[in-house]
Amino acid sequence: MSTTQESVSADLGLAEQLARNARAFPEKTAISYPDGRESDGSVRYRHLTYRQLQSDVERLSAAFTALGIEHGTKTVLMAQPGPDLFALLFALLRNGAVPVVVDPGMGIRRMLHCYRAVGAEAFIGPPLAHAVRVLGRRAFAQVRTNVTLGRRWGWGGRTLTELRTGGRRLTSRSATPAAAPAVHGEDLMMIGFTTGSTGPAKGVEYTHEMMAAMARAVQSAHGRHREEVSFVTLPLYGVLDLLFGSTLVLAPVAPAKVGKADPALLVAAMTEHRTSTMFASPALLRLLGGYLMKRQQPGGATELPDLRSVVSGGAPVPPQVVAELRQVLDEKSAIHVTYGATEALPITSIESAEILGETAARAQLGAGTCVGRPVPGTEVRIVRVSDEPLPEWHAELEVADGTVGEIVVAGASVSAGYHAAPKADASHKIRDEATGLVWHRTGDLGHLDDEGRLWFGGRKAQRVRTATGDLHTVRCEGVFNAHPLVRRTALVGVGEPGAQRPVVCVETEDGVTDDQWIALVPELRSLAEGVPQTAALDVFLRHPGFPVDIRHNAKIGREQLARWAGRQLHPDRARIWALRAVPLAGWAYLAAGVVHPVDRTALKALWWTDAFLSVVVHAAQIPPALPKGRAAGYGPWATGALTMLYGATWWKQLPAPGTPRQGRRGRSPATPGGTPATPGGTREAAR
Repeated sequence: MSTTQESVSADLGLAEQLARNARAFPEKTAISYPDGRESDGSVRYRHLTYRQLQSDVERLSAAFTALGIEHGTKTVLMAQPGPDLFALLFALLRNGAVPVVVDPGMGIRRMLHCYRAVGAEAFIGPPLAHAVRVLGRRAFAQVRTNVTLGRRWGWGGRTLTELRTGGRRLTSRSATPAAAPAVHGEDLMMIGFTTGSTGPAKGVEYTHEMMAAMARAVQSAHGRHREEVSFVTLPLYGVLDLLFGSTLVLAPVAPAKVGKADPALLVAAMTEHRTSTMFASPALLRLLGGYLMKRQQPGGATELPDLRSVVSGGAPVPPQVVAELRQVLDEKSAIHVTYGATEALPITSIESAEILGETAARAQLGAGTCVGRPVPGTEVRIVRVSDEPLPEWHAELEVADGTVGEIVVAGASVSAGYHAAPKADASHKIRDEATGLVWHRTGDLGHLDDEGRLWFGGRKAQRVRTATGDLHTVRCEGVFNAHPLVRRTALVGVGEPGAQRPVVCVETEDGVTDDQWIALVPELRSLAEGVPQTAALDVFLRHPGFPVDIRHNAKIGREQLARWAGRQLHPDRARIWALRAVPLAGWAYLAAGVVHPVDRTALKALWWTDAFLSVVVHAAQIPPALPKGRAAGYGPWATGALTMLYGATWWKQLPAPGTPRQGRRGRSPATPGGTPATPGGTREAAR
């Protein structure tokens, strides 16, 4: 353990850390990675030793030098998780170049904006990425060097194969490994862009010292050491594993679809490699825990006996997911829930025993999600909520323990600034002239309890700003997430800030029927009434599946849900009636054909087609329409008649259960829960 901690030094560049590991244990497996499928459908793995990885890094480093990719060269790096990604990354770091990393899942337009802002000088990526580069020339105006990972088409430059073999005017001398240039801890290591899920994507500057500090924090918080076999679902954690000197096993998952991974393949890979630790998002851990629960025999042993540590982050982890994992893993296995940000990772950590023994119960009462105590080397404070810049630190900014405010963090593992973005720095950094610290404003709301634990309350930008005060998303959602039929909820605001109407979007567990949902709505209202901060919440909308972030598939896209909820509460009546005009016209044509039969073949065919659609197809829609109509307050005869008249243009446009429905002439009918609604459509909250 102590040897590994010494290897992650603040005085060395990260590439030299890898080189030291290669000299210390050259034949140890560094990376095990998926390489196709066997005939039985199982995943085939290949292995790369530290010696092989370091040799590849040195070869690529020399080739980069020949191409002019040297100290300070900002280089776009787009590669799938695998040995090529890690070899290219460490080769760039060895030269002192600065990789620029953007998640392609954010969309081409936003991705091009990021690249244009950073002004990259070299580009490494697959053919499709180069095609985008060629089409988006303005975003890559300063790029002078291109490397294609695969077949090069018509854009010139080199291929990865040529870099490794020294082909195409890469002389044998230039491709010979040379001594690495001096790279120091304070040098810029990488520019990694935030996903932009709650605002514009920003380029976070990482130094070599910052990454080393992150590695030391992970070691200290989770007891990591070089003998680990680590199951990796996020490439950043693979970089840390190589710094520790451990073996990383790349999970058989698509980077942007971890929430849809095959848990059977995950378990098979972890069993085959006897993995001892893993990092995963809550979405993947939910899949894994559910799969293992279904396979567990009463009193049976765990299927993953070697797994001693599980670390989750990227979004709040539901206590139910932690509880499932606790049941299916060995009792000696630790389950850590971490909190962090692109600009600071990790910030805090908490273990499952404390979650299940205490904090989960408080979350059901509206306290938020406890994310634990700050990791060593990191300081956390809470400042007053403000949407304005806070350029300088002063004592009046900090709020008392127990008071909700914005979470700010400082330490060696915290980025001091964004790349070429002074406005972002002004909005997200607080400088303390007295201590020299730079406090990062996370944009998250929370509070510290009397034991020094941090409680996460939701994003500041996503707080619901009503006429009577602000509502914090995660603090309110915890009240409803405790219901066994609820998978997760999302509090959103409809309308202008300061006068928003709060709406709770609900994603139910699989198999919940419409009738169960109708019965669930008043139960959710009853839960709301029991907690002061949720007492005024009375609108509950069922959503088929929440939009989530592209990186972890776990952060809820509340901005998208707010727009959806707005359409549910205030549907576009003109559009609805325009659609309903189609079946009405069909019935009119049928009636006209009865009164004045047509004799032309084409018109007869049209009449019989219309009759089939209006009578048979509409009648076939009555069974699925009945529960929708019942949930919206319509009797079976009314539902049947209106479905026959309008078809899907009626019943598919019904407000979701939990949506207050305006009655005729301003009279408000009873809501599905049976409680009268006010003329404005909302139930008076019970006090």
